[in-house]
Amino acid sequence: MRFFSNLPHHVITFKTKQINLYSLAGTTLFCSLFYLLGIYNHGGLTTTTTSLHHSTLPCLNPSQNTTTIHVTTPKPLDFTTRHSADLLLPLPPPAAARVPHLPRCNPRFADHTPCEDVARSLKFDRERNIYRERHCPGKGEALRCRIPAPFGYTTPFRWPASREAAWYANVPYKHLTVEKAGQNWVRFEGDRFRFPGGGTMFSRGADAYIDEIGRFINLGDGSVRTAIDTGCGVASWGAYLLSRNILTMSFAPRDSHEAQVQFALERGVPAMIGVLASIRLPYPSRAFDMAHCSRCLIPWGLNDGAYLIEFDRILRPGGYWILSGPPINWERHWKGWRRTKEDLKAEQDVIESIARRMCWKKLLQKGELAIWQKPTNHIHCKKNRKVFKEPRFCLAQDPDTAWYTKMETCLTPLPEVSDIKDIAGGQLAKWPERLTTIPPRILSGSLEGITVEDFEKDAELWKKRLATYKAYDHQLAEKGWYRNLLDMNSHLGGFAAVLIDDPVWVMNVMPVEAKVNTLGVIYERGLIGTYQNWCEAMSTYPRTYDFIHADSIFSLYKDRCDVEDILLEMDRILRPRGSIILRDDVDILSDIKSITDGLQWETRMADSEGGPHVREKLLFAVKMYWTSPTPAAADQQQGESKTAS
Repeated sequence: MRFFSNLPHHVITFKTKQINLYSLAGTTLFCSLFYLLGIYNHGGLTTTTTSLHHSTLPCLNPSQNTTTIHVTTPKPLDFTTRHSADLLLPLPPPAAARVPHLPRCNPRFADHTPCEDVARSLKFDRERNIYRERHCPGKGEALRCRIPAPFGYTTPFRWPASREAAWYANVPYKHLTVEKAGQNWVRFEGDRFRFPGGGTMFSRGADAYIDEIGRFINLGDGSVRTAIDTGCGVASWGAYLLSRNILTMSFAPRDSHEAQVQFALERGVPAMIGVLASIRLPYPSRAFDMAHCSRCLIPWGLNDGAYLIEFDRILRPGGYWILSGPPINWERHWKGWRRTKEDLKAEQDVIESIARRMCWKKLLQKGELAIWQKPTNHIHCKKNRKVFKEPRFCLAQDPDTAWYTKMETCLTPLPEVSDIKDIAGGQLAKWPERLTTIPPRILSGSLEGITVEDFEKDAELWKKRLATYKAYDHQLAEKGWYRNLLDMNSHLGGFAAVLIDDPVWVMNVMPVEAKVNTLGVIYERGLIGTYQNWCEAMSTYPRTYDFIHADSIFSLYKDRCDVEDILLEMDRILRPRGSIILRDDVDILSDIKSITDGLQWETRMADSEGGPHVREKLLFAVKMYWTSPTPAAADQQQGESKTAS
């Protein structure tokens, strides 16, 4: 700076002007070079000939002849946006050009349930019904094809009409219409089945039977919201409880009563394939307000009372267990049940004894109906262990772990309380406030990393997400289009909660690989769900769900199992014309989209509510309608297959 201060003022001005001229010339030169380079990279200059008639140019003299002007123009620049999610992927080929690389399965697999396959089950022990538990195919054994719908498959009736009827073509089995003809389970009429609402123990109808239960348990004040029905038949008990705002998980094994769970699902009623055998039911502890067995043929007194002890685990404090049918009121019905008085009396005595030792209180026995209630805490029950040595209380076990977890014959201890009047684990709000009230598991701080603030933020987030979903998926926005919904990674149940005013039910799934097990919170909110490892098939029939939601599932299972296997399972359990919303990282969804064309899904990607600059994107998909060929064509294909082999 001192050097410039010694120069005359006019010299400084001249030098400054000279420097500015050099800078300007250099900048102009560089801009010109880069402009010419850009034109060269876009294909250089192209010459186009444009014929301009004087009638189109008002500035020309009308008396002049038509003039042809040769105009040399550069190729126009492309200003198309690069932030559209659809452009992140190459456009799929036209529908006619697509060649599915995932073949269709043989029509005989139309009702295939991979982990409850009848042929595979026969290889396992029949003791305690172990052969009816989940036995999934090993590596290389699973079908690598798409399960077909039966020929003539039709979109199910909309709820509530579906409660009363289902298309025969969708579940083409008449076995129950004959075997249960006198019990009003189901009737076949023309092209459909009718469900009169009856059952083995309530031939007058499920509504009348539920009214009878309601005389002894308050079913109308919101204190009973979640229920479980064992050996559910066609789930009429659960179907008719829905009108009373009670949500029931119905389950039954895949056994000689062909398609009973499948009928329930076609009716739009929550149901799963399941059995009481040697492993825990796939639900958390303290999940259900009420449990029910109506002639479910479960040997409650065997195996040291393991089955009743398992129900004690999943019943909430103060919950009810209802038993109707054998052996209740055996004195009157023993001849009709074709069993001896001594046998039936001994069975009931064992049930009564186990219930007392678990500290259950018998509320009543009237006719063929008996009701017990679980204690609200274990203060007295721990004291009476001096009298009842068995079952002992379990030590060092997680009561919410229930995926291939062996049943135990020890009593699951309830959370500690300080007063005999306290409810272990915390008081649940009555429905519908229960849905939005902070769940006791979160209030107590028993879930690591999940706070009250997290719960409240999640509730607000799902309001925004649902608005985004309905803006893209107009069928989700139309009430009644969907009925059976699946959320593959439910977290706190936010997706199901924001849909509570729609005529739908949601199966909330807690992946066993999730960092925090929140399925107990979902039940405390008055919703239902199950545990699942998505590297395996779900315990349900093909075409169970109308809609599937998957939040970060493929990120969670990255490097755990084959993405294609998960997609094939989604395809199996989704009905034709059903919809899917995948939410995940853009790179993962790009890979997924390259596979879904082979599944015959129509897909499109879109930005999430976070906008174009967020990596999380949405992939919307619709499963195209296709079915098995006609029975004659299917027989011909099967014959050709045998000949070729």
